[in-house]
Amino acid sequence: MRMAELSAESGVPVATVKYYLREGLLPPGERTSPNQARYSAAHVQRLRLIKALAEVGGLSLASIGVVLSAIDGDETPHRTMGVVQQELAGPAPKVSEEAAEWASGRLEDLVRRTGWKWHAPENRAVANLIAALATAKELGHEKLVERLDEQADLAMRVAAIDVEVLAGWESVDKIIEAGLVTTVLGDRIFAGLRHLAQEQVSREVLGGLPRD
Repeated sequence: MRMAELSAESGVPVATVKYYLREGLLPPGERTSPNQARYSAAHVQRLRLIKALAEVGGLSLASIGVVLSAIDGDETPHRTMGVVQQELAGPAPKVSEEAAEWASGRLEDLVRRTGWKWHAPENRAVANLIAALATAKELGHEKLVERLDEQADLAMRVAAIDVEVLAGWESVDKIIEAGLVTTVLGDRIFAGLRHLAQEQVSREVLGGLPRD
């Protein structure tokens, strides 16, 4: 397909497609003349992936470039997903040292009970989790952290579903791409389901409570 067809099929404007080509986010097409190239379904899929990462995942083009480089590299799916999760997590917000120390202690207690392993402090997901726990304390809502074990159990159940979905693909390339999509869209899907569930439970438990 030509550039115009590629744009129409992917829903990405021609000017943006050309920008992605210049930046190396999209591989070049097959040259048919000095000023013309032919593109394939793989280009359409890559453009849709970039669009999802930017619009749904909220990643910057710099982070998208890092993620796509990891996908196109020769690392294992596990290591590639680590890169994806790092970029999705982004830098952790600042919290007070006291609250961060308290949160780190709660997380270390959880690790001892669950046996989870990670590479800290390089892991941005860990840093963001510590910041969230610390913020809960600073706001006076430590009760949320008291249910951490139950939340960890739920997270493991969701992660098991995610990995089962990935294992259904035959090729490593498809597993890596599916892992990226599962991580980006899975976060949004689970958050949406959680919000809907909260609405239902809130109506049942809190709906009849009067204001003071």
